[in-house]
Amino acid sequence: MAQYNQGISIDGQFFDVPLLSVKRKADFLDKYAERTEDGDMKRELIGVYFNYQMAFGTINDDDTYAALWDKLTEPVEFHDFVIPTTNGQYTFRGYISSVSDEIYRITGKTAKYKGLRCKYISKKPARIPEK
Repeated sequence: MAQYNQGISIDGQFFDVPLLSVKRKADFLDKYAERTEDGDMKRELIGVYFNYQMAFGTINDDDTYAALWDKLTEPVEFHDFVIPTTNGQYTFRGYISSVSDEIYRITGKTAKYKGLRCKYISKKPARIPEK
């Protein structure tokens, strides 16, 4: 099996798989945000959450693909993720909000999948306002 220099770790289990795309989104979550009668905005920021969308490359090994699919679709509340970043790795706790793929070849009684994608939502903010 090929060795990729940056795979993904979920709950301490490393998956040596190609990553085509890792999209990062910074979502700002407010405790409240409302407009006053004069149009001014009042808000209390809870923090900034780093959420991710990941697209995987072709995973030729069926056992690796099945293990990754099983982990991504595991019915648990939260996972611990370690993903590659510009500074090495980023570790966070969160949940998987969606997973998708598609069949590209059926042979006999087996199917090959491609286009595996998933979305990770952070449980806690990565950054919080100074008090």
